[in-house]
Amino acid sequence: MNDLLVLRQGDDVAVATRDLTPADRAVAPDGSAVVVRDAVPRGHKVALRQVATGAPVHKYGQVIGVATADIAVGDHVHAHNLGFDPGEREAPLGGTHTELTVPDDVPRPTFRGYRRADGRVGTRNYLAILTSVNCSATTAKMIAEQFRGAALDEFEHVDGVIALTHTSGCGLVPDSEGGQMLLRTLRGYAANPNVAGVLVLGLGCEMVPGAALSARSGSVADLGMPGVGAPEDPGAAGLLAAIPEDTVVRSMTIQETGGVRASVRAGSEAVRAMLPMLNARRRTECDISELVLGLECGGSDGYSGITANPALGWASDRIVAYGGTSVLAETPEVYGAEHLLTARATSPGVAKKLLDRIDWWRHYVAAGQGTLDNNPSPGNKAGGLTTILEKSLGAVAKGGTADLTAVYEYAEQITDRGFTFMDTPGYDPVSVTGMVAGGANVVVFTTGRGSVFGCQPTPSIKVATNTPMYDRMREDMDVNAGRIVDGTASLEEVGEEILAKILAVASGEQSVSEELGIGAEEFIPWHLGAVT
Repeated sequence: MNDLLVLRQGDDVAVATRDLTPADRAVAPDGSAVVVRDAVPRGHKVALRQVATGAPVHKYGQVIGVATADIAVGDHVHAHNLGFDPGEREAPLGGTHTELTVPDDVPRPTFRGYRRADGRVGTRNYLAILTSVNCSATTAKMIAEQFRGAALDEFEHVDGVIALTHTSGCGLVPDSEGGQMLLRTLRGYAANPNVAGVLVLGLGCEMVPGAALSARSGSVADLGMPGVGAPEDPGAAGLLAAIPEDTVVRSMTIQETGGVRASVRAGSEAVRAMLPMLNARRRTECDISELVLGLECGGSDGYSGITANPALGWASDRIVAYGGTSVLAETPEVYGAEHLLTARATSPGVAKKLLDRIDWWRHYVAAGQGTLDNNPSPGNKAGGLTTILEKSLGAVAKGGTADLTAVYEYAEQITDRGFTFMDTPGYDPVSVTGMVAGGANVVVFTTGRGSVFGCQPTPSIKVATNTPMYDRMREDMDVNAGRIVDGTASLEEVGEEILAKILAVASGEQSVSEELGIGAEEFIPWHLGAVT
């Protein structure tokens, strides 16, 4: 293993593969050496050449910021001498096409999933207690608690009973962007192919009525949301997920049922009556093309864009090549690398939609007295990431090289196959909630600092970017991509391991977060707009 990783020819910086101390002679892969001037933690950047104050600094062959002080060869390059520069990046509206291929000497991959009435395939078989408003959250949890442990022993084909609770549902402006987004999210979970049964639980007087969540199909305008008229954009805001005909749906309100105690009794009886119907479902052989893969990273570090993210990108490309779907998200964490995505768009319209969402984010964070460079987080910076430009360049690697076929608004239904993008915040639970609402049936989550994220009803596979963290948090990680830097595995080998894990988990193997029962509390819809 070399001391330094040089990611592109002509880069001004390299990444340290071990902790470096002053006067260390750090060796790069080509045999060249740099005498280190400062202490440089593992995963952080070392200057390969002099950079004058105000000049751009390059990594991945791209600008990651400007020097805020003169940088000498061997200097530690980080927040003390590297700053954010919004600059101007040319964003092509398509034009780059990558022809993806699949091996012709191996059988076409399959997994064992639950085929639903609408043609989609679930990787899990959950019963969800879906709350229309926060006022019913505690009651929903009380009902779900009746079905922990041995209570489900006789229902071996049911993955669990989960309470999907949230902090909204009333006091918001129903006709607003935020009101319609919440309804899209809740409906999307009811329709997700990993959910085979839904008990909609409301209080009874909220702005998001239970009827809007339990109806099989409809638009925002005709599902009973008070004060909501026909939307200006029926494509994203007006059309809601249709709940499959074979999803068992029941609905009740606490006020009509007689209060909390009566609702817990009635809700528990309703769940018990639904469980045998769900337990009758069986997994069948399904093609890899039925996967809808959510791509997420959290607690990133200096290795994220070198190991786990590009290895996940390899797996994403392979799924797309077989006709499946992958979904990149976290719009604030592609800012600075959006030109790499728009160049891959299948049409100017797809590219422009991504640029429009980034423009929306500029105004959104400005209204909150921030900038898009508020990201990276303190943990990201401790791991070696300095600016959002650097973080984004590593983050987009999760999307591999496939053409970008579609851009979706938050929680909008994912209907296009291929590599797609969903507009979400960078906050991991909120981001994954949007993708699951859109239809993701499996998630892969890369992390460098060590995330304990889980997701229900969609399984989440966690991939470590570096071996020390993997060893320290082995019980919370599924795959160690740090072996790429260690020199014990190639990027393709780790990509193949990730793909094999996706297929195994999609077939019912539990991820480490599932073994711990993590995931219901991570259901966090994105809240926008006024609450009155």
